Amino acid sequence: MDPSQIYNSQPLFDDVQMKRVFADGKTFVDCIPRFPVDIIVKKYLQEKEQPGFNLKNFILDNFESPVARAGGYVSDNFSPVEDNIEALWPVLTRQPDTGNGSLIALPFPYIVPGGRFGEIYYWDSYFTMLGLAASGKHEMLENMVKNFSFLIDTLGYIPNGNRSYFIGRSQPPFYSLMIKLLASIKGKDVLADYLPQLVKEYSFWMKREKGPEENDVTAFHTMQMNDGEVMNRYWDEHDTPRPESYREDVELSHESKQDPKILFRHLRAGAESGWDYSCRWFQHKDSFATIHTTEIVPVDLNCLLYHLESLIAESHEVLNNSAASDRYRALAEKRKQAIQKYFWNEEQDFYFDYDMATGAQTEIFSLAGLAPLFFNIASADQAKRVAAVVKEKFVKTGGVVATLETTGQQWDAPNGWAPLQWMTIVGLENYGNNDLAAEIAERWIRLNTDVFKRTGKLMEKYNVVDTHLEAGGGEYPGQDGFGWTNGVLLALIKKYRARN
Repeated sequence: MDPSQIYNSQPLFDDVQMKRVFADGKTFVDCIPRFPVDIIVKKYLQEKEQPGFNLKNFILDNFESPVARAGGYVSDNFSPVEDNIEALWPVLTRQPDTGNGSLIALPFPYIVPGGRFGEIYYWDSYFTMLGLAASGKHEMLENMVKNFSFLIDTLGYIPNGNRSYFIGRSQPPFYSLMIKLLASIKGKDVLADYLPQLVKEYSFWMKREKGPEENDVTAFHTMQMNDGEVMNRYWDEHDTPRPESYREDVELSHESKQDPKILFRHLRAGAESGWDYSCRWFQHKDSFATIHTTEIVPVDLNCLLYHLESLIAESHEVLNNSAASDRYRALAEKRKQAIQKYFWNEEQDFYFDYDMATGAQTEIFSLAGLAPLFFNIASADQAKRVAAVVKEKFVKTGGVVATLETTGQQWDAPNGWAPLQWMTIVGLENYGNNDLAAEIAERWIRLNTDVFKRTGKLMEKYNVVDTHLEAGGGEYPGQDGFGWTNGVLLALIKKYRARN
């Protein structure tokens, strides 16, 4: 048995996770076996019924626990927050290693988010890179691009993170934005250099098989829309509980009326979305058990793929391959029209996800609706109307709130997240709504800075409604570090020339 596959070590794995040997289910799957896993399982079966057997002691004897990698770092919350972020880069840096346990080895150094997240994460990394660019750390930024390119070349796609238990799903496809960012630093030749990986990334998201009907192309990450357009959804090739959240998934399956395999697929797809979890994915907004992610066509995902198609076209232009460039431009234009058709709501002045189960848009206002502005897909009139909705509904004391619903899920109210602040601010700026963008930026900078001065921490997420309270929800406690918060905060401070 492969030692990296702790989560296949039944019945040991089930017992460890369901009996909460570790408070956080991610801890066990990040452990490193001291001996071959099949030997450990055999030993467990022999010893577990013996008098005085202690499961936790058994695990600690046979597995090496993941060690917090902060290195005893203590921030100076009396110094400017930018200085702390600069000091944190080396603390959050990981060097290439052999990939012990579940860790997938990467060839170049990289930045991790921090806290319980001791590995690279796909979409987090783009927002972290914004801070690296602002810091002038171009070599590290390029190293991270090289690592993601390595994953595309070796696995065929970028997994959720560089852990073997993430194999089977990706995350929001920000690779094309990473390449665009690197090209803004090094020049357009970068686009040609990474064109093979951009195409492989696109092939992963567009992979599909013919169904029973010749024109049925709904499979994997693709969905055939009402009028034949092919759009994208989140998907995971597995239909089992997530190893890192095994107990939570199993317990939810006992509560849900859905077939467990279908439920597990929806949960995994929700994890791929990065919005894990939000009522965006629920049939009934207050019921986690009604999650049905794979039936939702998300507005933000399809905007990301529009950007990928557009950048592949631009990359072919660099190589003077006009036929290929025209082909991808046509794909991007076709998707742009479908985005307007299926996600724009004329009455609500906003963009919404589309629910294939009902054949209609969902009713959840979320900041995913700013993606058409971030990617310059919206018309000037649409952008003006979206901005008015943002100002009226989403702007809170500490920035913009992820959704308008308070559900107990971490990607709903009252929480705000760095990537959503950035995409909202840039989306508003793209259409000249500079005052509103600046107001949101200043509120977010102030909140991040105030929490840092109070606690010495930069957090994964923030309560933007009551800025004196910690953000809540989710399957684990609030994490500090924190990669994408640091990146976005530093980029915003540089952009707005504010020193706090």
